Amino acid sequence: MVAANPSATSDGAVQTVVAILRQRFGDRVQTGEAMRRQHGHTLTWIENQPPDVIVWPESTEEVAEIVRIASTHGVPMIPFGAGTSLEGHVNAPQGGISLDFSNMTQVLQVNERDLDCVVQPGISRKAINDYLRDTGLFFPIDPGAEEATLGGMAATRASGTNAVRYGTMRENVLNVTAVMADGSIVRTAGRARKSAAGYDLTRLLVGSEGTLGIITELTVRLYGIPETILAAVCPFKSIEGACNTVIQAIQLGLGLARIELLDEMQVHATNVYAKTTYEECPTLFLEFHGSPVSARDQVEQFREIAELEGAVRFDWAEREETRRQMWKARHDAYWAVRSTWPGHETLATDVCVPISRLAECVLETKKDIEQHGLIAPIVGHVGDGNFHTSPVFKPDDPDARKKIEDFVGRLAERAIAMEGTCTGEHGVGQGKIKYLRSEIGAGVDVMRQIKQALDPQNILNPGKIVPL
Repeated sequence: MVAANPSATSDGAVQTVVAILRQRFGDRVQTGEAMRRQHGHTLTWIENQPPDVIVWPESTEEVAEIVRIASTHGVPMIPFGAGTSLEGHVNAPQGGISLDFSNMTQVLQVNERDLDCVVQPGISRKAINDYLRDTGLFFPIDPGAEEATLGGMAATRASGTNAVRYGTMRENVLNVTAVMADGSIVRTAGRARKSAAGYDLTRLLVGSEGTLGIITELTVRLYGIPETILAAVCPFKSIEGACNTVIQAIQLGLGLARIELLDEMQVHATNVYAKTTYEECPTLFLEFHGSPVSARDQVEQFREIAELEGAVRFDWAEREETRRQMWKARHDAYWAVRSTWPGHETLATDVCVPISRLAECVLETKKDIEQHGLIAPIVGHVGDGNFHTSPVFKPDDPDARKKIEDFVGRLAERAIAMEGTCTGEHGVGQGKIKYLRSEIGAGVDVMRQIKQALDPQNILNPGKIVPL
């Protein structure tokens, strides 16, 4: 078999591993080119780098067996969930094995009294909430892709639209079971809500992007479905007014569950794609959770702030169907951009800054976009200072691509200079490696030492975060 990439592991080692895997797992091992390219696919401009082989494990023990086989022959492994990552996380720059978790989708345990549940990594956010519907509980982390898997969300430390109230995957994963580079199986913690027992291995693996261990089970927090959910669409005269409203609402401690910003270009794309009729100006999508009285009080306080900052009006979305349509329009922002400017590539990127610097960072970014004549819609989970932009460019125009890459670099450095981060939730992968030292300095060397200690052969998702 021909290796997938010029820098891939030797053909001999790959062929040996494929033969062993086929004997053990039969039809759950595939090497077809189309399938391999699908598992190297990334929803961004980064070049597709397919693996040599795909395997579909069905248990932690099978993952451990695959890892031991790969470790013996020095063949890399790349975990694969839904393939929705945006920074090249599932690419295989050295070839190797793609571990597809689509056969590991079970809810293993629901502990209603403790408000947690144990799941396999291939289950999607939508599937877990469908399973929990009759319990009155739900899992709140919503990265915007219904098919996103909890294993992938934990590996990239995802957050999303509900983070302002419920936090991110970092706060909502109680423990994980992971297979380490030598094939050993580790459970990082119990189900207690706090522990002072040694190093926090859970937090070490959550956000490690599969470079330190392969997550095969997770215990996650659950929450009661709110008694009252109120939603609204609030257009503004200026993006500065929208951002200032967000800052004041957060500083006052209003119980917002979601607060999303769409600039006028993103609203235009949303209207074109979803056939909606939102006014094409900077707009906040809002959701309030609580009791009937508390939710109404929060809404009125927010309305007062918004009106002082130039809100055009407040449009309610009380019916569940209307709320679903509203949030679907928000979740489809990426696809709306691709559809509105056909024939263009889209480079989706994100940054996050302290909430007090949000307006400044967004305004400077808008100025940058305008000065360089770019098409780059902005959308963001602004309740925690996180926003995204999706610049578009002609794929056959190298000058246009260079222009976009320069813009993304300036955006990352701008956020870092404001004591923020080059990636609020997309992760580092391949795309953001170049900015990591600017952000954490010598911390990169500490991360590399951890990687070398836990994965001395560099076979766990190599080429991501801190390549050896």
